[in-house]
Amino acid sequence: MSEIATKNVFHFGNGDADGRKEQKSLLGGKGANLAEMSSIGLPVPPGFTISTEVCKYYNEHGQSWPQELENEVAEGVAHIERALDAGFGNAQNPLLVSVRSGAAVSMPGMMDTVLNLGMNDNVVDGLAKLTGNKRFAYDSYRRFIDMFGNVVMGVPHEDFEHAIEELKQQRGVENDVDLTADDLEVLVDRYKAIYRQHTGYMFPEDPKEQLQFAINAVFNSWNSDRAIKYRQINKISGLVGTAVNVQAMVYGNMGEGSGTGVLFTRNPSNGENKLYGEFLINAQGEDVVAGIRTPQDIAQMEAAFPPAYNELVEVTQKLEQHYKNVQDIEFTVQHGKLFILQTRNGKRTGAAAIKIAVDMVNSGLVDKKSAVRDLVEPGHIDQLLHPRFENETGYADKVIAKGLPASPGAAVGQVVFSASDAEKAKSEGKAVILVRIETSPEDVGGMDAAQGILTSRGGMTSHAAVVARGWGKPCVAGCGEIVINYKHKSFTNGHVDVNEGDWISINGSTGEVILSKENLVPPSLSGDFAQFMTWVDEFREMGVRTNADAPADAQKAIEFGAEGIGLCRTEHMFFEEDRITSVREMILASSEEGRRAALAKLLPFQKEDFLGIFKAMAGKPVTVRLLDPPLHEFLPHDENGAAEMAKTMGITIEQINAQIDALHEFNPMLGHRGCRLGITFPEITEMQTRAIIEAAVELSQQGVAVHPEIMVPLIGTVEEFVNQKRLIKTTADKVFAEKGAKVDYLIGTMIEIPRAALTAADIAKEAEFFSFGTNDLTQMTFGYSRDDAGKFLPHYVDTKILVDDPFQSLDITGVGQLVRMGTEGGRSTNGDLKVGICGEHGGDPSSVHFCFKVGMNYVSCSPFRVPIARLAAAQASLASES
Repeated sequence: MSEIATKNVFHFGNGDADGRKEQKSLLGGKGANLAEMSSIGLPVPPGFTISTEVCKYYNEHGQSWPQELENEVAEGVAHIERALDAGFGNAQNPLLVSVRSGAAVSMPGMMDTVLNLGMNDNVVDGLAKLTGNKRFAYDSYRRFIDMFGNVVMGVPHEDFEHAIEELKQQRGVENDVDLTADDLEVLVDRYKAIYRQHTGYMFPEDPKEQLQFAINAVFNSWNSDRAIKYRQINKISGLVGTAVNVQAMVYGNMGEGSGTGVLFTRNPSNGENKLYGEFLINAQGEDVVAGIRTPQDIAQMEAAFPPAYNELVEVTQKLEQHYKNVQDIEFTVQHGKLFILQTRNGKRTGAAAIKIAVDMVNSGLVDKKSAVRDLVEPGHIDQLLHPRFENETGYADKVIAKGLPASPGAAVGQVVFSASDAEKAKSEGKAVILVRIETSPEDVGGMDAAQGILTSRGGMTSHAAVVARGWGKPCVAGCGEIVINYKHKSFTNGHVDVNEGDWISINGSTGEVILSKENLVPPSLSGDFAQFMTWVDEFREMGVRTNADAPADAQKAIEFGAEGIGLCRTEHMFFEEDRITSVREMILASSEEGRRAALAKLLPFQKEDFLGIFKAMAGKPVTVRLLDPPLHEFLPHDENGAAEMAKTMGITIEQINAQIDALHEFNPMLGHRGCRLGITFPEITEMQTRAIIEAAVELSQQGVAVHPEIMVPLIGTVEEFVNQKRLIKTTADKVFAEKGAKVDYLIGTMIEIPRAALTAADIAKEAEFFSFGTNDLTQMTFGYSRDDAGKFLPHYVDTKILVDDPFQSLDITGVGQLVRMGTEGGRSTNGDLKVGICGEHGGDPSSVHFCFKVGMNYVSCSPFRVPIARLAAAQASLASES
């Protein structure tokens, strides 16, 4: 007997159904909606749904059916026969059915439909006599052989297309509809011959055998390459399989009084409250999307089928009222009678999603809570904040490579291979794409000048990715399909060479590199967007901060709704031209006295930085991370840079190279960086603390509310934190004494080493806040170099070794447990401990949901992801209510 649910098949039709819309996990979205529409009295052809659990059983038991399924399917067929007073395989009064897949989450096109199943040589004659329309009967038969052959048996659809094109040429006609009944009868025989050539079998005549084959094909499609890829791309997981929907056929190809179409209840591109769709007269469903004939606008249906059109308008209104969402509807008109074949929540653009949500609230169709929870996805918000291609589907044949979608949006420009060339090109008014093997902090000028960034190495948290996201600049990283040659100023994918000055386009949302100059559409935020985001904040409990290193970034984040800075990286300030020399003097100094002299030159610059950021974030908390990267990052990376540095500093290039060699580390990410620098060179921590506190005190004396939070990076022991905390407090007290004034400030730490998470209870006795640096925490927990993991992580995801790239979406099972342990451990000894996250995961919706569940006070992310995090946080709060 079966090891699954006792009921495998669920009936619908004739105003009744076994299932309901809430059973999507069992019946799939399509089956649940068919049941629901039947229950509310819509004209749905009768049928039955085989549950997703059967698909799971089938794939776990050597592609076999559970014992009772054959009888339940037979009873399902009998249910349709009774409803229509027709017989499956009965030549005198034939019943034909469609077979469709339907998972719990919509996966369009993952398993093609089979129409007209039940057709054979006897049935086609009977259908012709019954309807008095031989052409319709043989048109249905040839379509069935095509679909069954292709979808069920893998016969190339192109072979059938070639046969019909050849027949049209022989008959001297242009369109399929111009072929006569006798022509189609000939075509059926040709189709059968094609079927036999490919399969080695005669076309099956037994309708029950046809149905069994078709059901199995749906189950098999669940693990097809394209289905697996679709689930990966859309991050769909946790489903057991697809349902199978078997439904009585209705015919849009029975002549001029029949037709078929697809529509949305509102415009999915701009959200306009107007029916949007197409229909075809004398056609079946696949004709609308196949492009064989040009469909008509749905508004023209009113003239062709007035009563059916009026009923359709009523149905669309009823479905929107019932589902409280935009509906994507498939329908057929048979001899003037309307039938609804499917409805589902309609996919829409970001602009449409916002407008639809606001319009539905304003009209009273939904409340604000439902609009925030159900009508807008975080990805919709992301679309609105970045430029996109005007024709987002028209460049597929021009894609020459694909990397990681490191920073969303579209960019177009001429190729350059160095930061200096990018800056020069910008000064000349040119738009460029900066192409690098990988970027370093020295490249930031060129990165800023470029429209977008393409790297062949690096992952989702590489330098290029992090900086680009912070600026809202499109970036494709880790594009291992290309090889870059700096000497010849070109790159190649092995087939096409792209040279300096050539135009390319990059899609930072998909990782695609396109060899063409595509047209762009700029981002635009409507008044509806501002209105919707106020509703978001009504239901949001967790704070949202930003990662920002400059006043301009901070200001942009405030515009997007940031409530503070969760990560200000001080090292980014060191690379500007007016201070890099002093940084290098400090590194080259052979004594503490020399280092202090160089740091004294840096102090005014650092202080000025903090004055600008604190002023921009007036009244909001600002978490400043002390110096984190290893010192070698501030030195030149090539001979030209070393020579220039030697000249500027008045020393020999040999001295420069000697220091570069001295600072070389085999694994710098695990080397002399973070708090280790502050412990071995305490003067660095002293200078940075003085800059922070002096800026805070001076602004406070001017009446500006300042809330500095000083964060010690990369600690692994409580002793490391205590060392730096003591130094910070001593320095701050000196400043307070000198200034004759004080400000409140916090001292906390970044939890980014696994040992810190494991010993959080001890650390929290000393720290006032934790901020989880999940970029490094992921790197150290997995043992993956985040700059090199792009070489193998896509393969890991493709082969299901990993569900997602852990640098994109937080690994809940492993890294997430360290975050949970760290949070709970810290609060076990410090009930007032403030906890946040400042890795790039702070802008990933699924990661934000996890952060809410573990009780974080806030998440922090790049400025352009702040609205996304706000929505995700609100949806996490609302999800906890249900």
